[in-house]
Amino acid sequence: MSDQQSDKQHALDQLSINALRFLAVDAVEKAKSGHPGAPLGCAPIAYLLYHKIMKHDPADPMWIDRDRFILSNGHASALLYGSLHLSGYDLPMAQLEQFRQWGSHTPGHPEYGEAPGVEVTTGPLGQGFGMAVGIATAEKHLAAVYNRDGHKVINHHTYVLCGDGDLMEGISHETASLAGTLNLGKLIVLYDDNLISLDGPTELSYTEDVTQRFEAYHWHVQMVHDGNDLVALEAAIAAAKAETTRPSLIRVRTVIGYGSPKAGTSKVHGEALGGEAVKETKKNLGWPEDKTFYVPEEARANWDTIKPRGKKAHEAWNADFKEYKTAYPEPAAEFERVIKAELAKDWQKKIPVFPTDKPVATRNAGQVVMNAIAGVVPELFGGAADLTASTKTIFKDSPSFHVDPKGRNVFFGVREFGMCAMVNGMAAHGGLIPFGSTFFVFSDYCRPALRLAALMSVHSLFVFTHDSVGLGEDGPTHQPVEHLMALRAIPQFTDFRPADANETAACWQLALERKSASFMALSRQDLPVLDNEKYKVHEGVKKGAYALDNSGKDIILIATGSEVALVLKAAEELKSQGINASVVSMPSFKIYDEQSDEYKASLLPENTPKLAVEAGATMGWYKYVGHNGAVIGLDRFGASAPGPIALDKLGFNVANVVEHAKKLVKK
Repeated sequence: MSDQQSDKQHALDQLSINALRFLAVDAVEKAKSGHPGAPLGCAPIAYLLYHKIMKHDPADPMWIDRDRFILSNGHASALLYGSLHLSGYDLPMAQLEQFRQWGSHTPGHPEYGEAPGVEVTTGPLGQGFGMAVGIATAEKHLAAVYNRDGHKVINHHTYVLCGDGDLMEGISHETASLAGTLNLGKLIVLYDDNLISLDGPTELSYTEDVTQRFEAYHWHVQMVHDGNDLVALEAAIAAAKAETTRPSLIRVRTVIGYGSPKAGTSKVHGEALGGEAVKETKKNLGWPEDKTFYVPEEARANWDTIKPRGKKAHEAWNADFKEYKTAYPEPAAEFERVIKAELAKDWQKKIPVFPTDKPVATRNAGQVVMNAIAGVVPELFGGAADLTASTKTIFKDSPSFHVDPKGRNVFFGVREFGMCAMVNGMAAHGGLIPFGSTFFVFSDYCRPALRLAALMSVHSLFVFTHDSVGLGEDGPTHQPVEHLMALRAIPQFTDFRPADANETAACWQLALERKSASFMALSRQDLPVLDNEKYKVHEGVKKGAYALDNSGKDIILIATGSEVALVLKAAEELKSQGINASVVSMPSFKIYDEQSDEYKASLLPENTPKLAVEAGATMGWYKYVGHNGAVIGLDRFGASAPGPIALDKLGFNVANVVEHAKKLVKK
C-alpha cells in the first residue's frame, strides 16, 4: 500500500471510529444516563474487531462458527450497540435513539436475547469474563468432538473487552486461573487499562501487576501502549491468535473519555457528558457539532463492507459443512441436532427405573441417571467444584476435559461462582447442555451466576447435593436452611427437590426437556424408593406436585425431598389414630405453579387443612397451606450431629408431624 493509500485508509478508519464514538455519546446524552467514557476510549478496539478481525455474519447472528465478542464491562453497552448497528445487525438507528428506555432493545447493560449479536447478559462486573471462559471451553470441546481432518466445523475465537472492575472482581481470578489450566488458546481478552475507576484513579484500590498476575495463570500477555494505534492493536491480536495453547491478555492503555474535556477522569465513567461537553468533544475530534446520531456516507460504506465479507465466510463454512456431511454423516447428524438444541429421539427410554428393595441417596441416583443417559445425550457436559466424589456428578467412561478435550468431565476446582458463570457461557455458546455441581449451601457463592442463568433463560443445569441438615456432622456452615426458598425466589428458575431415586430420574428428564435454567437439591442420606408404578412418579413429577395417597379427607400433608418419606410414615400413624391424611409430594414449586387452577384445586382443595414439612426455611410455604394451615420447617441454623439425630432434634420426626396435624384437624 502506498503512503497516499495508507493515509486515505487511516483517515477512513478514523472517520469510522468517530462515527462509532459519537453514536455512543449521542445515545448516552439523549438518555441522560449511561457511560460515555469507555466507548470514547475503546472505539478503536471495537472497530478493529468487528470491521477487520472477527469472523461473523450480521445476517445470521446465531451462526454456530462465528467468533464471539463479550463486552464484560457491560456499562459500555452503547459501544456494543453502535458496533452492531454499524456492522449491519438488525438493530436500527431508532433503537440507539431509545437507549435505556422502556421497551427498547438497547438496555443499560447488554441483555441476551434483546439485541442480535449480544452473546450473553453482562451487567455485574466479572461475569462476562467468566462466561467467556465457558464459551471458549465449549468451543474447544465441540471442536475436539466434531472436527475431522480437513473439516473444522468448529473453529472460532472468543474475544472479550473488559475493564479494571472486571479484573478486580473475584470471579475473574477464579476463571482466569482455570482458563490457563485448561489451555484455552482461542480466548483473547483485551483489557481496557485506562487507570480510572468510578471512585477515581485505580491507584486508590488496584495496584497489582496485572501482567505478572496473568502470566502466573499461564496466560500469554502483551501490552499495547496506545489504544488508538490500530497497527499495534492488530499486531497484538495476530500474536494472540498465533498462541494456540495459552489464553491471551492484551493490556491496552486507553484514555477514558478520549477527546472530551473530561478525558482521563472518573467524570466520564457513569454519567452523560452534558450538552456543552458533547459539543467540545465533537469539536476536538472534528465532528459536526450540530448533528446527532450522524454517520457520514464514507463511514457507513466502510462499515458496510462487513456484511459481504461475513456472508462470504459463512457461505464457505456452509460449503465445507456440506462436504463434511457427505464424508462423516453420523457426527454431522449429531452436530446438527445438538446445535438445534434437540434431544435425540427416544433418549428418555434410557432413564432408569429404581427398584424399591433398598434406600438410595438422591445424589447417588443422580449419578446413575447421568451415566445411564450419557450415550444418548452426548451434549451433557460439566463437573463439580472439587466435589465430584461427593456430588456424584461424573461420567465414569469419559476422561477429564483437561487431559483430553473430548472428555466430558470438567474439574472446576474450588471455584463455585466461576464454575456457574462458565456453565452459563457454555449454554449460551450452544451445542451443549452444561452443568455444574457443589454442596447446596455453597449456592450462596454461586447466586449471581444462577440469577443470570435464569435472566438469560439459558439451558444451564446446577446440581446441588447435601441439601439439608440431614447431611449431619459438618454442621451449620455446611447445612442449608434458607437456600431452597432463596433460589425459588429467582424468576424463571426451575427448582427440583426430589423425594427419592425415581423422582430424581424424572427431575433429570424434565431438566433436560425444559431447556431453561434449573437446579436440583439432592440428599446425602439414603431415602426409601417410591414404587414408580404404584405412585405414577414420572407423571406426577411433570406436574410439580402430585398425590402419593389421596384417600384422606381430614388433612393434607405436603413435603419435598427427604421429608416425603417422613410424612408417609406420619400419615400411617395418623390413620391408626382415626385421622385420614392425604400425602402430596411437591418436587417443584415452579412447575406446580404452572399447572391449571383445576388441577391445583383437586390436589390441594381450599377447605382441607394442610401441613407442609420441609427441612428448610418456612417462608414461601404459606401460599400453599393457606390461612388454615401450618408449616414444620427450619427458621434457625442447624447443628453438628449425625444426620438422623439432627433431623430428629430439630423436629423432623413422626411424633412432631402427628402432633401438628392433630392440632390442625381439631381447629
